[in-house]
Amino acid sequence: MTIKDTAEEWEVRASENPFVGNKTSVRTDDVVMPDGTVARRDYQVHPGSVAVLALDDRDRVLVIRQYRHPVRQKLWEIPAGLLDVPGENPLRAAQRELYEEAHVKAEDWRVLTDVYTTPGGCDEAVRIFLARDLSEADGQRFEVEDEEADMELARVPVQELVSGVLGGDLHNNCLVVGVLSLVAARNGDGLDALRPAEAPWPARPFEA
Repeated sequence: MTIKDTAEEWEVRASENPFVGNKTSVRTDDVVMPDGTVARRDYQVHPGSVAVLALDDRDRVLVIRQYRHPVRQKLWEIPAGLLDVPGENPLRAAQRELYEEAHVKAEDWRVLTDVYTTPGGCDEAVRIFLARDLSEADGQRFEVEDEEADMELARVPVQELVSGVLGGDLHNNCLVVGVLSLVAARNGDGLDALRPAEAPWPARPFEA
């Protein structure tokens, strides 16, 4: 048996949007179940995101610490951001986020993994990139605001992050998935065997 997620769409009898926000919204669908009954499902509609695990030549990951109001914590994270434009090339978006949040550029880009963050209640899809061969970006630094104005920036050894994840000290989804995927890739076919940076992404189709 091949272990692989597959596309499928159950019948929706009715749909409405009880809330529409600036970037996301809430949708309520009446979905036909396999036995013919109809169940109501509420979920957040999300444009999608990209995240960047930036690995330097000393085997350290570039991380940021940012306040996240819904969980009332400052979390250590990897650079990430929304796909602001439908159909936006995720690699370009990831390069932009790395520049804006860390003022860093990378010469080598690969797809580390693709995930749905909370598929039971949100349709957000995230593509996590591996970025290597890092250097300081040219030009002026991006002017931050709101929560980003309080961000901290650090470079942390991979093994220290792994210990933090397994010890229950680090909780950000993209950091956890990205760091553990990095270790798994190294222990498997190696980082150079990862998918190319513009590999197809059915969850958020784009033009290369």
